[in-house]
Amino acid sequence: MSTVLITGASRGIGRATAKAFADSGWDLLLLARSEDELEKLSQEIDNKRVKVFYKSIDLSNPKNISKGIVELMNSGLIPSVLINNAGVAWTGDLLSMPLEKWEWIMQMNLTSIFQVCSEVVPFMRKNGGLVINVSSHASRNVFPQWGAYCVSKAALASFTKCLAEEERSNSIRACTLTLGSVNSSLWDTDTVGMQFDRDSMLSIDQVASQLLHLANQPINQIIEDITLMPSAGAF
Repeated sequence: MSTVLITGASRGIGRATAKAFADSGWDLLLLARSEDELEKLSQEIDNKRVKVFYKSIDLSNPKNISKGIVELMNSGLIPSVLINNAGVAWTGDLLSMPLEKWEWIMQMNLTSIFQVCSEVVPFMRKNGGLVINVSSHASRNVFPQWGAYCVSKAALASFTKCLAEEERSNSIRACTLTLGSVNSSLWDTDTVGMQFDRDSMLSIDQVASQLLHLANQPINQIIEDITLMPSAGAF
């Protein structure tokens, strides 16, 4: 039985991914800020074939992460796949954004992933494993009003390549799933002030399917990146 650890698991892409992996027989380690939503998700899965453990961790607070991950890993399950899915966005002029918003985006989209990997990957080294970082085409392109988001995702792409190179000798692979616009809960947050035709976007189930595809690759190969875009265009 394989185990996956998913961050940002309580809603959107993370929630759909948890259900897709459970349906495929994977045990789950779920991490998100809302304990109530994690508990509800756990009850909805209600799959006797798989084990589900969850922990409420606020990834925006760097002091919470290490202790929370250790408590989650005390479940006894060791993930063979880690999916860093949690992320945020803020729209507005780059040089006018408050410093605390800049720091918040960098913490959520980059530093928290470094912290999660630092805690989880050492557990994975014994049997090898795969780290999948959910990225964005904003890592390769520039969009006005999305400056901090673009910077954070570009840094994440570089971090993933560095991680893959350093951990290769430990049988740890790392890759990205690079996404165009997805019809997710991101667009409902009060930090994103733009609206687009959400019907033309990728669905969260399409993204979950690609994450499962990456996770199911044999251990002797790596798909370094999958870029998934809506056929209608970027937005």
